[in-house]
Amino acid sequence: MKQGSILARLGGQLMAVDPIYGRESLSMDWPAAAMAARSDMVAGTDLKVERGERYVSVRGVAVMPIRGILTPNSEILERYLGWATYAGIEAACAEIAAADDVGAAVLEIDSPGGSVLQLSGAVAAVAALAAIKPVYVLANPLAASAAYALASQGTSIAMTAGAFIGSIGVIQQVSAPVQPDMYGEQWNVYLSSHARAKWADPRTEAGRAEIQRGLDEFEAVFHADVARGRGIALDALAAQLSVTADEADGGAVFMAAEAIRRGLADTMETRAAFYDRVFAAHAPQPARGKASARAFAQAAAAAALARC
Repeated sequence: MKQGSILARLGGQLMAVDPIYGRESLSMDWPAAAMAARSDMVAGTDLKVERGERYVSVRGVAVMPIRGILTPNSEILERYLGWATYAGIEAACAEIAAADDVGAAVLEIDSPGGSVLQLSGAVAAVAALAAIKPVYVLANPLAASAAYALASQGTSIAMTAGAFIGSIGVIQQVSAPVQPDMYGEQWNVYLSSHARAKWADPRTEAGRAEIQRGLDEFEAVFHADVARGRGIALDALAAQLSVTADEADGGAVFMAAEAIRRGLADTMETRAAFYDRVFAAHAPQPARGKASARAFAQAAAAAALARC
C-alpha cells in the first residue's frame, strides 16, 4: 500500500468497491488544494457541473454526477477531485426532493464503489427521492459495488455502450504485524477480555471467522437493497448474480446486454439519447405537489431503519 495514497487514508475498513476498476483511483495520492478544477458538461446543454458542486438543475431536471471512490464525508475528495460523498448525496437528494422547479433527477454514475460506512443512508436517500420524483440512472461507464447499490434505487437504469455494472459484494483488506515496521518497531496487538472482535487476527481461525461475519453481514444488507430496488426476489438474487451454478460465484461486473438479461439494468443507449428522453418527459416540468425537506428526511430515515 503506497504511503499517502487514498487507500492508505481509508485504512482497512469494509469496502463495497470493485478491486479491479477501483485500483487506479485508490492508489492516487491524497489530493492537495492546488489541484486544477474540472467540470462535467450536461449533455445537450451549455451548463456544467463544476468540481465540488453536487448537482445542477437543467430544464426542470436535477443532474447529479456520482464519481470516484465514494466515502462518507471526505470534503477534500469532493471539492478537489469532484468525487461524491454519501453525506453530499443525502443532502442533494433532500434539496432536489423539496425543489418545486425540479420534476425529476438524473444520477450519472462513473464509480467503482467505495466505503460501507454511511452507504445505507445514501441508498435510503436515493430511494426516498425516487418515491417522490422519477430518478433516472445512467451508468457511464461504470456503476460497481456501492455505486450500484445507489443505482439500484433509481426508477430505471440505462447503460452506455461499453459500460459495466455489478460487483455486488463486500471486500476488506486486513493486516497483522509480523515484522518490525519502517521505524524499526515490532507491533503487538493486545485486546481487552471481551473485545476479541475489535481487531480480528487474520492468522487465526477465529479471526478469519470474525472477518467473514462482518463481510457477510453487510452483504446481506447490500443484497436486500438491490433486491428491493430492482424488484428481484431476495431468495433468487444470489443465483441471478452468480456466473456459475454456485451461488458463491457472484460479485462480477456485466456489460449492458447481460446486465439487462439478469434484471440489473433496463436499457442501453447513448448519453445524448438518454438525456433527450429524460428532457422530453420533464421539460416543460409537469405540475407536482410540494415535498418538504423535513418530510423527505423523515422518509429517508424510515427507509434507512428498514434496512437495518
